Amino acid sequence: MAAFAEYSRKYDTVRMERRDGILQMTLHTEGQALRWGFRSHEELPAAFYDVGRDRDNKIVILTGTGAEFSGPKPTPDTGSFPTRPDALAWDKIYWEGKQLLMNLLAIEVPMIAAVNGPAMRHSELPLLCDIVLAAEEASFQDAGHFGGGLVPGDGVHVVYPLLLGINRGRYFLLTGQTLSAGEAQTLGLVNEVLPRDQLLARAWALAEQLAGRPALLLRYSRVMFTEYIKRHMQDLLGYGLALEGMALMEKPLPPTAG
Repeated sequence: MAAFAEYSRKYDTVRMERRDGILQMTLHTEGQALRWGFRSHEELPAAFYDVGRDRDNKIVILTGTGAEFSGPKPTPDTGSFPTRPDALAWDKIYWEGKQLLMNLLAIEVPMIAAVNGPAMRHSELPLLCDIVLAAEEASFQDAGHFGGGLVPGDGVHVVYPLLLGINRGRYFLLTGQTLSAGEAQTLGLVNEVLPRDQLLARAWALAEQLAGRPALLLRYSRVMFTEYIKRHMQDLLGYGLALEGMALMEKPLPPTAG
């Protein structure tokens, strides 16, 4: 079993605190809003793995820092990979991309998302929680893929069509659509929309309410709720990441020295 005292201090992009079995994971970059990048892409799969292995965790709250849940929004002419990565570089991204979502789904206790602001990069992460709360200023977008020249194949192609329906999901991913917190609630992605200063208090109140239930009731309910999503991920996540990598072969090679 993972020891909280050890793993809770391992990560540069996740701050962890736990009280009475309720673990709050706060995403950040040097104490400010999370700037998604290679560091968080590497750390979060491992952090979710450690959290999932610790059976002293009863409930997990996932939130962000400051005015954004995750960013930044890229400029129209830039993407994550302006040039082709080599095979080994993409293999690392491919492996981490699979572990990121599968390790989150392998956390066998209820998860509550408290989306404190715009979720522009990996906005599917909070939507894989069992209860999704959003600040009034929150929004959801897939800012890092199609508009930046990347196939949206890292799990957003599974999550958004499941939640929005096939046609709405494809439109969302191909157009870079931004859904406000209110729109996301109307469409069924978000359960409650609250003022930002009430968001975490509400998340903790729900967590404390759930934490009083028997351990196996909590654990097996989460297992049951995630099984359907896991099956879709198992079928489509690796394939989507492979297609994302293959499409990068259209990008120009980096310039050679000399």
